[in-house]
Amino acid sequence: MQEGRRHNKPDKRSGKEGTSYEISGRCLIIRLNEELDHHNAILIKDKADRLIERNHVKHIIFDFSGSGFMDSAGIGVIMGRYKKVIFIGGKIAVASVNSVVDRIFRLSGLYKIIDKYDSVETALNHLK
Repeated sequence: MQEGRRHNKPDKRSGKEGTSYEISGRCLIIRLNEELDHHNAILIKDKADRLIERNHVKHIIFDFSGSGFMDSAGIGVIMGRYKKVIFIGGKIAVASVNSVVDRIFRLSGLYKIIDKYDSVETALNHLK
């Protein structure tokens, strides 16, 4: 199930538009095909929250394969979703993180609570 092609800023590397959402079991996969920044953080947060509640999501994977940057608003999106799932035993994971985003995760200390994987498939295998 892919939903949420509301963000129409094309990604030059992948040719894809916006952010897409997929449910796999009780896991929500958020495929970022744009920067996770203050321009789109609220839209991504709102869409993710609706899907979490509607589909009884336990785990969330943020796929950064189509995104090269994240700012403090993006950190807020990830932390807010973490707070939603941690109380039901859920986890947050990130996949396909480039060196710029990886540095932001390391400096912010997010890797203390969030696992990093090479691919969405690897993350799904560990979370299920």
